[in-house]
Amino acid sequence: MTRKTTRRSFMGQSAAIGAGFWIGGQAVTKAQDSPLQSLSAACIGVGGKGSSDTSHIGEQGVAIVGLCDVDGGTLTKKGREFPDAKQFTDYREMLDQLGDKVDIVTVSTPDHNHACAAIKAMRMKKHIYCQKPLTWSIKEARMMREVSQEMGVVTQMGNQGTSEDGLREAVEVIRSGAIGDVTEVHIWSNRPVWPQGVGRPEGEDKIPEGLNWDAWIGPAPMRPFKDGVYHSFNWRGWVDFGTGALGDMACHTTNMPVMALELWDPIAVTAVKNPGIFEGETFPGSSSLMFEFPKRGNLPACNFYWYDGGNLPNDDLISQLPKSFQKRIQEQREGGRKTSGAVVVGSKGLLFSPDDYGAQYYLLPEDNFKDFAKPEQSLPRIPFKAGGDQRQKWEFVSTVKGEYEPGTMSNFGYAGRLTETILVGNLAMRAGEGQRIEWDAKSLRSTNVEAVNEFVQREYREGWSI
Repeated sequence: MTRKTTRRSFMGQSAAIGAGFWIGGQAVTKAQDSPLQSLSAACIGVGGKGSSDTSHIGEQGVAIVGLCDVDGGTLTKKGREFPDAKQFTDYREMLDQLGDKVDIVTVSTPDHNHACAAIKAMRMKKHIYCQKPLTWSIKEARMMREVSQEMGVVTQMGNQGTSEDGLREAVEVIRSGAIGDVTEVHIWSNRPVWPQGVGRPEGEDKIPEGLNWDAWIGPAPMRPFKDGVYHSFNWRGWVDFGTGALGDMACHTTNMPVMALELWDPIAVTAVKNPGIFEGETFPGSSSLMFEFPKRGNLPACNFYWYDGGNLPNDDLISQLPKSFQKRIQEQREGGRKTSGAVVVGSKGLLFSPDDYGAQYYLLPEDNFKDFAKPEQSLPRIPFKAGGDQRQKWEFVSTVKGEYEPGTMSNFGYAGRLTETILVGNLAMRAGEGQRIEWDAKSLRSTNVEAVNEFVQREYREGWSI
């Protein structure tokens, strides 16, 4: 808020009380009557996706007063857009210096820094927009949910497809029973598009002037700088820093079926195709996983299958998709561009989405749905007209201001559960091909493969603990 505002005039979000629509076990509450008229933000990570996150928050009338990036060149570039913002290379210093001057903090760093930065800011009562996946570890995802609820702040994870009308409509269609009982979900990704299945290079390179390597490493174990290996984009495949293809994209591609079918807390995950974690350093170049979900209320037990690195569902399922998409699959098999897609298999038909974000969907076979009538709308539609990324920022900022009653859909109550669920798959990759990991979500432990439990959380480097 501006310095003219003397107190907070809103409640934000709470997992325990309030009116609002149900999202993943968290009730999104209505703000009180005196909305904040002006807001200020500090942005952590302002290159890559962080650049657009910062700009989009600013476009919503929020004053950007702090910019933080470990790369001085990136910081200087973004500083030209926001010349009045103070610049930092360490988010801890920025939050300590600007903590009483900001209402919102954005976190758009590599995955391993998300939780440390966001939890520090939430404990200072800041509203958080954090990129996906919400966290690097399963335990951190649980902590992000808990701290956001404890502090009563407004939160949003950056899986922008959640803001699309098409995704929300697809959720309503599945929930309506239009495709019948769902017992299988198949999702494949065109990722990775960064190095995976490689070992750590020997030696080290000189740290470039202006790069705060200590802050880039953050809570992870220190290692030598190697030019072009980790910073600025290639970190995603390294297990110390990223979450691989699954962690990066499943928060997008699984979002729609998870929301529709309440696919939380798998009881088991198996790495069906799994070359394994390469030399303990990087996720495999390709993988296929099977998540098992028990009966959930009136919903039948369901298996969710994940494929990346060029792996695809079986030919029988592919043959039921639109001919135009089957052609793209064939081109992929012949060495062409990889595809992404999601198929929700019901007893009455399929729902197919041909993109990463669930924004489009088809009901198949088409002859079965000629007379289909869309179900009554049950989820809100964002009235702000723009691209999905900008719409999600509008939803977030408007909720902080108290001007949008439905609240943020990808709040940490929802996004934390989504991230927890997805990251169990990375434990299965550590266990080896064909090993079924039995999972107790309440205690965050595998009950049959003890060796993977050490990876549920990490030991934090001194000075970077949560």
